[in-house]
Amino acid sequence: MQIQVLKSKIHRVTVTQAELNYIGSITIDERLMQAANLIEGERVQVVNINNGERLETYVITGAKDSGTICLNGPAARKVAVGDVVIIISYATMEFEEAKTFKPTLVFPNEPSNLLVP
Repeated sequence: MQIQVLKSKIHRVTVTQAELNYIGSITIDERLMQAANLIEGERVQVVNINNGERLETYVITGAKDSGTICLNGPAARKVAVGDVVIIISYATMEFEEAKTFKPTLVFPNEPSNLLVP
């Protein structure tokens, strides 16, 4: 049996842009993507802490060290610049593997470091 489990999470990051006239997706700073073990094109869920909206989209790589978190296309209507969001990805794996799997968690606003094992 296979199940879906949390693979990666960027916890409480601030939206820097919202571009309605774009093909859709979320643009994420490349360094944050690397820290969170996300790849371009990966499906993610975005949870908006400010208004409770939830949406699914895919990742586009943003400029490294830019701090960019930009919701594009229709998703831009679900956020406002300055909103705080959680970006979540899931993986499908065998039940036994899932029991020991450890997700990658990133807390960008923590001063000590981005990656929490």
